[in-house]
Amino acid sequence: MTRLLVKTLAACAAITLLAASSAHAAGTPDQRRACRKDAMKFCREFVPDVKRITACMEKNVRKLSPLCRTQFR
Repeated sequence: MTRLLVKTLAACAAITLLAASSAHAAGTPDQRRACRKDAMKFCREFVPDVKRITACMEKNVRKLSPLCRTQFR
């Protein structure tokens, strides 16, 4: 359980750092907030590759939360 928590926190930190360093490529702050949980749920293995995360999110668009799904329209 501790390893999972550490990995999750590390992934969240990576997303946050990536978002701060390449805000344009990673979307707006509102888009990142809307989709952060879904990105971790469906596309965690692609962090920190923004292009692969985006492709994964588009592939899973029907599974995304309603708020996040609106960011892909």
